Amino acid sequence: MSSAADTLDRRDAVDMTAAAVMVGLTLSWGLNYVAAKISYAGYDPVVVSIARSVIGGACVVGWCWLRGIKLFEADGTLSAGILAGVLFGAEFLCLYIGLEHTTVARNTLLVNTMPFWVLVGGHFLLGEHITARKLAGLVLAFCGLVAVFSDGIMGGNDATLTGDLLSLGAGILWALTSIVIKRSKLVETSAEKLLLYQLAGAAVVGVLVLPFAGPPIRAVTALSTWALLFQSVYVVAFTYVLWFWLLRRYPASGLSSFAFLSPVFGVLCGAMILGEPLTVRIFLALGLIAAGLIIVNRPVRKQVPA
Repeated sequence: MSSAADTLDRRDAVDMTAAAVMVGLTLSWGLNYVAAKISYAGYDPVVVSIARSVIGGACVVGWCWLRGIKLFEADGTLSAGILAGVLFGAEFLCLYIGLEHTTVARNTLLVNTMPFWVLVGGHFLLGEHITARKLAGLVLAFCGLVAVFSDGIMGGNDATLTGDLLSLGAGILWALTSIVIKRSKLVETSAEKLLLYQLAGAAVVGVLVLPFAGPPIRAVTALSTWALLFQSVYVVAFTYVLWFWLLRRYPASGLSSFAFLSPVFGVLCGAMILGEPLTVRIFLALGLIAAGLIIVNRPVRKQVPA
């Protein structure tokens, strides 16, 4: 896909179509946290990270072959692609290992501090200036999450500290990956090629870390294997391509603000699937988060000259 086409397709704000897609994506990513927890019964988190990258990558390559999408043409994206791949791989190792050492609620909250890092990085590196309106919207949405997780965050202990720190690191690495994409020629390449750069990086990083992990195979069951396949085929091969496609066309800070929905969906799915407690604070948070998203993504009205 050419840079000229990307320029023509650019949007200045997140429209209703992109917003609806992002809600679907964040629901899928919320389910991903639950699926990861289920897969840990049969596989070490590092193995899960490697397997989802390899299986997901194979699905993407097969899709590109069927569609005639070229992946290996020289387009000046190799160095940026390697950097994005390393960041992506480190991000998911932090996320997956962290998730095993802490709860879904705490993991999703800390990972999804990403919009704040994107907002700050976008201000200095992408020219996407922080406005009082955007900052107010993000703070309001974050308050919604605090309403749900405040007891868990304030009641942290040594047993979960490692998982919490890794989860926070995953959020920072996620933001850095988005910024690298926006500042490099990766913004001009196809979503499929962009994803393969990152999956390759994740596989390599995972293999390098694997000797330091625990036993790779645990008590494998059909459920843990299906959970792994859900992450690999649907989340990786489908939702990530769609995410990167959106990222190349809409403001990074606007899209990233929807990440606040992911932990809410994760907790809801955790309550229904894993039996985690669900309280009235979830419903309070949904209202605060929705209000924050409306404020962040409301288009600025242009004044008509008199």
